[in-house]
Amino acid sequence: MKYGFIKAAALSPRLQVADCQYNTREIITALQAAAQDGVQLACLPEFAITGYTCNDLFLQRKLQQGALEGLEKILFASRELNLVALVGLPLEANGKLYNCAAVLSRGQLLGIVPKTHIPNYGEFYERRQFSPAPQEVSSVQVLGHTVPFGTRLLFSCRQMKEFVLGVEICEDLWAPVPPSCGHALAGATVICNLSASDETVGKAEYRQNLVTGQSARLLCAYLYADAGHGESTTDMVFAAHNLIAENGILLAESQPFGEGYAAAQIDLERMICERVKNTTFAPAGEGYQVVPFDLEPVEVPLSRPVDRFPFVPSNPALRTQRCRLILQIQADGLAKRIQHAHCKTAVIGISGGLDSCLALLVAVRAMKQLGREPREILAVTMPCFGTTKRTRSNAEILCNELGVSFKEINITQTVRSHMADIGQSETDYDVTFENCQARVRTLELMDTANKAGGLVIGTGDLSELALGWATYNGDHMSMYGVNCGVPKTLVRHLVQHEADTAASPALAQVLLDILDTPVSPELLPAQDGEISQKTEDLVGPYELHDFYLYYVLRFGFSPAKIYYLAKVAFAGVYEEKVLLHWLKNFYRRFFVQQFKRSCLPDGPKVGSVTLSPRGDWRMPSDASSALWLAELEELE
Repeated sequence: MKYGFIKAAALSPRLQVADCQYNTREIITALQAAAQDGVQLACLPEFAITGYTCNDLFLQRKLQQGALEGLEKILFASRELNLVALVGLPLEANGKLYNCAAVLSRGQLLGIVPKTHIPNYGEFYERRQFSPAPQEVSSVQVLGHTVPFGTRLLFSCRQMKEFVLGVEICEDLWAPVPPSCGHALAGATVICNLSASDETVGKAEYRQNLVTGQSARLLCAYLYADAGHGESTTDMVFAAHNLIAENGILLAESQPFGEGYAAAQIDLERMICERVKNTTFAPAGEGYQVVPFDLEPVEVPLSRPVDRFPFVPSNPALRTQRCRLILQIQADGLAKRIQHAHCKTAVIGISGGLDSCLALLVAVRAMKQLGREPREILAVTMPCFGTTKRTRSNAEILCNELGVSFKEINITQTVRSHMADIGQSETDYDVTFENCQARVRTLELMDTANKAGGLVIGTGDLSELALGWATYNGDHMSMYGVNCGVPKTLVRHLVQHEADTAASPALAQVLLDILDTPVSPELLPAQDGEISQKTEDLVGPYELHDFYLYYVLRFGFSPAKIYYLAKVAFAGVYEEKVLLHWLKNFYRRFFVQQFKRSCLPDGPKVGSVTLSPRGDWRMPSDASSALWLAELEELE
């Protein structure tokens, strides 16, 4: 339960129709096993105590009483279990019979939630036996206790404020406006659905789409527990297709006709963070009653997978699809800007590195989209003190293979003249030495663009913007920055995608060599012809910084939680002290370098994380990082 994580399970015990004693034993055994597995929220199917397919037997007082006796035994057994459980049963209240979910925890019956939408079509005839839930919350007598009864009930954990549970039953999810919509707006972060959905061709896919879609729409976790083996097969077959989704992502699924057990650790703090950011998610809790309950806090190792590369899909097919889409977004944005500005050309500073390579590939796509030739792009290489033969050669080969115009402007003498103007020594390799070169390059590009009637295409990526790894008014500035929404780890995959689909072996070869070249601004003199200044040696591994960036911006997690997630994601790759060191460095640079982001050029947004000052990230340039760094200091 630390950092908002809780383990949840949707489970389908074996049953025998109308045999409440047998079913009760199976339910207790299943709950005990789940608790032993670290589960603290367990959802069982609709009518788990009786079986869903009892039909007119539901009207028998004996079955109703048998269900209550079973519930009493489950309550008694739950005293020793540190979990919340939801169990389905029929319940008579105020002269009507209802299809209900009993919510219980540690021997206490917290409340009864009746089903709202009663199906009476196709193979379902529930209205023959059951009434729809009343609209208002009331109370009922169950097993000698007065408990809340109604659909507008929320169950809130005292020890974990993020854990607020709402309940709906089967058909409720299929309705045009499911009750879970109200539950979520009233504060529920988890929705449990006790279901008995028979299996027909194509239904599993539809069911999965419903569950994942509802979790995305409501910014919540959604558990769906389905009836399975043991139900009557007179007219239907049930497959125990259990699902757990979180904000549109399927976390766990039991395959139809399988074991009927799906478990996952859900991140409820993540749901709160999503809702805080989403201004259209308007709270509306009128008519709801909140029932508090207690759970003993338990810290268990995080078994939920944490992707080391959150910006890059791990599935190859999805990654390819994502690369195509991002390249199209970048190219379309640039094409619009070129067309609007009536540009004769697009000018790009080409270094032989990854970022300028991607920008050039995007520019070629943009020109093609406009029906123009690649030669209308002017790529400019500007060698100076740190330029190596490898990067200079790759820049020229890349331009030749793409068919763009290529020009070299050796800026060495210009830089030397400028250094003399300001009294900068050529042997003092300080920040001024480096920035002189970067600013001269930008000057050359801007004036070249003016002369050629074009615009300067920026090459800096999202990771560099986050770290402030750019020279202010140097490579920091352009007329349109096509890579501003693309993090460094994703830049690599975009270039790799272009290599995989290259029009010629020579183009593929040069792209692969660019991918193999160390990331460097090449602002310090080369050593023995090799790159001497490697960016990741100075600012840290980009795979770490991109990981940190994702969780800082996308969810606003605390530094301690991000460190916790990093330890899981990079276990065996980096030592914990290394992770902590670079996380501190990330926060320091992110805060100090905001002034560079406050005046960024235009550029296309390609993902949910971006740093545009015009909408996606607004931050004072002089904000202090002390609060964030203090939390990290406590972890040492």
